[in-house]
Amino acid sequence: MIEYQDFKKIDLRVGLIKICEILPKSRHLYRLLVDCGENQLRQIITGISDFYTPEELVNKKIVVLVNLTPRKIMGLESQGMLLAADFKGEPFLLKIDERKGKNVPVGSVIK
Repeated sequence: MIEYQDFKKIDLRVGLIKICEILPKSRHLYRLLVDCGENQLRQIITGISDFYTPEELVNKKIVVLVNLTPRKIMGLESQGMLLAADFKGEPFLLKIDERKGKNVPVGSVIK
C-alpha cells in the first residue's frame, strides 16, 4: 500500500504521438516523439512493435508518465513511459476518452 502523498508524486499527462520510428538494430523497439504540452517533444523508447504498427500509433492520444527518471536504451534517452494494461503478456495502451465535441488537450494532467 502507498499513501496518497506518494501517489501525488506521479505526473501523468495526456500525450499525442507525433512520430513513431522503428529503431534500427532492434527487434521490438520504437522511438516515439510525443507531445505532452511542453516546449519540446519527448522522446520515448518503447518495446511495443510486436503489437502496434507505426500507423496505429501516430496521432493517438495516450497516457504518459512524464516525471520518470530518463533512461538510456540502445544509446537513446527515453524521457517517459507509456501506460498500458497487460493482458496475458500483451500491452493495451491506455487511451484518452473524448466525448462528442469535447477534446482533452495535450498536456492535461491526469489525476
